[in-house]
Amino acid sequence: MEINALFAVALILLLALLAGRLAKLIHIPEVTGYLVAGLALGPSGVNLISEQTLTALNFLSEIAIGLILFSIGSVFEVSNLQRVGTRVIPLVAFEALGAGVLVVGGMLLVGATPSSALLLGAMAMATAPASTILVLREYDAAGPLTDTLTAVVGLNNILALVVYGLVTALLDTARNTSETSLSGALGTGAFSLVWMLLGSVALGFLIALLLTIWSEYVHEHGEILILLIGSILLVVGAAKFLGLSPLIGTVALGATMINLSERSNKLFSVLQQTDPPIYAMFFVIAGADLQVSNLKSLGLAGLTYVLLRVVGKVGGAYWGSRRLKMSRKVQRYLGYGLMAQAGLAIGLVLDVRLRYPELSVYIETIILASVFIYEVIGPIGTRYALIAAGERSQAPSAWKVGDQAELL
Repeated sequence: MEINALFAVALILLLALLAGRLAKLIHIPEVTGYLVAGLALGPSGVNLISEQTLTALNFLSEIAIGLILFSIGSVFEVSNLQRVGTRVIPLVAFEALGAGVLVVGGMLLVGATPSSALLLGAMAMATAPASTILVLREYDAAGPLTDTLTAVVGLNNILALVVYGLVTALLDTARNTSETSLSGALGTGAFSLVWMLLGSVALGFLIALLLTIWSEYVHEHGEILILLIGSILLVVGAAKFLGLSPLIGTVALGATMINLSERSNKLFSVLQQTDPPIYAMFFVIAGADLQVSNLKSLGLAGLTYVLLRVVGKVGGAYWGSRRLKMSRKVQRYLGYGLMAQAGLAIGLVLDVRLRYPELSVYIETIILASVFIYEVIGPIGTRYALIAAGERSQAPSAWKVGDQAELL
């Protein structure tokens, strides 16, 4: 039985509320409850929300991702960066490149072509900031691990996009050298990458200037919310129109706002008080999009990708933070907060489908099946890290006595 989009939104919101409460009762993150609820409603479950309805609701996911990335931009406030330190930049390189290099090597060993292995390695670097940030907010987390994790997920996907851009430029160069000169092909690839990076940052910066000026004349809660959401969607829409990255653009928008406007804390506070329904819908829809059938076709290559990415993230975060002499909490638990993977990886799969159709079936099968696994275990890994590090601030009554002692 298929329901209309309006009925689907009502069902999604009410079931998200129920799933969130049940998730707390069994001591798992709310986001995991949302995903499971969506899975039950979607094509892999009772199919109340069909693929056609999910397509019609895609705009809600785009709004939610824009809001999440805008919020992540606030991490790059100067005072926050001073607290976390510049060491977070090489730390991101350690954990992201660790996962990427291991995945490339593992995929080559199980028979993948060099092109597929390189693309999968770039995708392995990406994380899912949405589920990670929602878990941090749910537990009102605070401390060195939380600060570092938030900064890392903010930079992680930017690095993944850069590496993916370099890989696609290399593959396009190899494909086009028979038609054009090597220097011409390299120049085209380099221009596309630079345009994507600098153009996206410039777009976010310019719209943030407009938002900063306008915000001085807006004071009511509703007006502030309209201005914020309108500006975020303007960045997302303009980035798509110009061939830029909505991810980098919205992060740049948030980062510029937090440092330019004296009223930025109020703006972010208004947004945080209003966005929970959108986030809940986003994760239920994401759960409905997950296909259990993909797990059947995971195979050796898929298992290799899943395992080596986890080893690379956890091991790279540990080794990098240890070499950089970061706190013991960060060394021991950071990697467990970096396992989730969803939006950006799926977006890159769609890009591969357009650019390299001969590789898309192999890559799509592995990524979509692994996303199902990562979106379930990722939030749980983040929850474990927060409790083990002693950085959750949720009321003790919500937990069994002795939870923290067991984890420590």
